[in-house]
Amino acid sequence: MDPAEVRDRLEEWFSVEILTSNLTIGTLVQLIAAIAAATIVAVLIRRVVMRALLRRHLNRGVAYAISRGVQYTVASLGVFVAVQLVGVDLSSLGLVFGLLSVGIGFGLQSITANFIAGLVLLIERPVTVGDRVSIGDTEGQIEAIGIRSTLVRSLQNQAIIVPNSDLVTNNVINWSHGDPRIRLSIPVGVSYSSDAEAVRDALLSVARRHPDVLREPEPHVRLNAFGDSAWDMELLVWLGTPTHWRDIRSVINFAIVEEFRERGVEIPFPQRDLHFRSSDLDRPPAIEAP
Repeated sequence: MDPAEVRDRLEEWFSVEILTSNLTIGTLVQLIAAIAAATIVAVLIRRVVMRALLRRHLNRGVAYAISRGVQYTVASLGVFVAVQLVGVDLSSLGLVFGLLSVGIGFGLQSITANFIAGLVLLIERPVTVGDRVSIGDTEGQIEAIGIRSTLVRSLQNQAIIVPNSDLVTNNVINWSHGDPRIRLSIPVGVSYSSDAEAVRDALLSVARRHPDVLREPEPHVRLNAFGDSAWDMELLVWLGTPTHWRDIRSVINFAIVEEFRERGVEIPFPQRDLHFRSSDLDRPPAIEAP
């Protein structure tokens, strides 16, 4: 087959009409290529805008939301321009999209819901990139919010893909939303023989020495209850960020143990007192019948 014949065959194939006389296979291929180019350009522009905003020391979450909005806007304009340049009649596309909407209604409901939820997350910003969140039993940091899903990096460095609709419809704890400060509670049990004021001073001394504990609001100690074997006390401290609260709690607990040893404060073991009545001791043991 000579090149001229191949060219004629391709022209004939690309001229095949799809649904209407205004939409052919050739124009559809051109439209898809133009949309792909517009999408690539939108992604590149988003990266440039993101870097420019971060260089201006803008909050990472705000910069991410703005750059994503720019990307979606550029992509939408690119699709519109591509349709105009290719010369596709919008009424023809309306028929195609009408048929596709039937498929969306039956098989792509979850994808559509996640896409709309992604737009809600970017506009309302209940969670943003860099926030520390808890979703069920999982705690981690949001690294990216996409069209369909959100990437959460857990404390075990696992990448967790969360559908956007779950973040909109379910309960999510955002440790960083608004005010990133959190209050850390550290329960302590001390012996009844200890000096309560000395214990209070020891706990406050440990809290004030830790560099991550805020001076305002200042640390506070509570005597919550009189337990079976100890006073149930509680050290309350405020942290400026929720990122490493587990590590900070561990360091403070070690420091409390050392402080109590130096001051002679006893952390008691659980105790149970058994009382025997004299009548029970004088009674002879029962003999079972054979």
